Amino acid sequence: MNEELSEVGLIGLAVMGQNLALNVADHGFRISVYNRTLSKTEVFVAENPDTPGGVVGTDSLESFAASLKRPRKVIILVKAGEATDAVIEQLLPHLEKNDIVIDGGNAKWTDTIRRENDLRERGYRFIGSGVSGGEEGARFGPSLMPGGDIEAWRELEPIWSAIAAKVDAETGKPMEGAEPGKPVVGGVPCATYIGPNGAGHYVKMIHNGIEYGDMQMICEAYDLMQRLLDMSPADMGRVFSEWNKGLLDSFLIEITADILQQTDPGGTQPLVDVVLDAAGQKGTGKWTSVNALDMGVPAPTIAEAVFARCLSAVKEERVAAEPILAAPEQTLETNGEQLIEAIRDALYCSKICSYAQGFQLMREAQNEYGWALNFGEIAQIWRGGCIIRAAFLQKITEAYEREPKLANLLLDSYFRNAIAAAQVNWRKVIATAVKNGIPTPTFSSALAYYDGYRCGRLPQNLLQAQRDYFGAHTYERVDKERGRFFHVDWPEPDRAESESQ
Repeated sequence: MNEELSEVGLIGLAVMGQNLALNVADHGFRISVYNRTLSKTEVFVAENPDTPGGVVGTDSLESFAASLKRPRKVIILVKAGEATDAVIEQLLPHLEKNDIVIDGGNAKWTDTIRRENDLRERGYRFIGSGVSGGEEGARFGPSLMPGGDIEAWRELEPIWSAIAAKVDAETGKPMEGAEPGKPVVGGVPCATYIGPNGAGHYVKMIHNGIEYGDMQMICEAYDLMQRLLDMSPADMGRVFSEWNKGLLDSFLIEITADILQQTDPGGTQPLVDVVLDAAGQKGTGKWTSVNALDMGVPAPTIAEAVFARCLSAVKEERVAAEPILAAPEQTLETNGEQLIEAIRDALYCSKICSYAQGFQLMREAQNEYGWALNFGEIAQIWRGGCIIRAAFLQKITEAYEREPKLANLLLDSYFRNAIAAAQVNWRKVIATAVKNGIPTPTFSSALAYYDGYRCGRLPQNLLQAQRDYFGAHTYERVDKERGRFFHVDWPEPDRAESESQ
């Protein structure tokens, strides 16, 4: 092995690890790599001999650690959970105090908090960094959401800022054209320090929850066009291509257009028609929904996107139920252009609500965990590299520039006016879907969220009275200041009211 020391090391040479290592090396940083299966390391190094920074293969954790500059910076990209813990424990005997361990996997933020506290007590520094962008993002520029020790971040920042996706400083649009050995030059990096103890992985979780919502909304738009207009996948693909030139400009809309126009490699029909309608999931959407429930923050659209995947998974039950359960007769719509425009508006309005829910969750989490999140910066680093990258995020950045303490995105002037202009179409689409028996869980839940949020009075006054009736849970009164609680002695004939102390 060359005696020159590497600026950074990486453990875990699955596809994401390999691509991130090459990204680091393309930016001129020498990187040491280690994988439990030595042959994988040897093949990877042999296949990549000419990166600008250089890739160094190592055959043990001892030689891996010895190959790194002090303080060492070690990126771990292995399966989240127990596998990550196991690698950390195997690695630590070969490290020195003050070395930096960076978990770039899809870790649960509570695990990150535990790891950071544990390593701090043992004299090491820890960074839990969200990495979004899939395989291509890892290779040519992901969105990076680091959290943890602030001093460790300052040492990691030159590498993370270099390898992150870049967006144009004026337009906020992703800068493209990176090739192996020739990364994008200039632009604003999609990486920023999020906060301490798990903040980075928490924000990555919210990103993934929003991603669940985005994907399901697109599927509902596709389903409506398919069922109500009898459009072919190729024709729908062309619609999505047009949408991608306007307000809905995003990575997910772009790939949807591409997918819908793809023919089955093994046949002649559209590929999408031969893909089984049973969706998988890895848990981050569920984590987001459970966390929303734990904190009492409304995130129904994200939760419905998770439930839609769960419902899709019971394929055999659905097939058995289809001929048994009654359904309304579906009627093809005659004005296709008008309905397509309405579906686009419904998608955009629902998208606004879904993102509003995600940012509400982050606002509450910072109070729960003592973070100081910069929501404008978070929106900025999502503009490039990540799966939810979209022109739309520039509008969120601008919203928080106008009002850094914005309570809800729905209250921003741009988003308020956008929904006001499009909500007639949004409501029309959902009504049409209901009439025809077409499920639109995210469109519908987003509208219910919007209608609930804009109502100064909801029917939960009755609910709270019910709770007091059967469980003596008390209630507040509209004619008294908040924080005073009352109870009716329901079993007694006079039903006297008393104030709870």
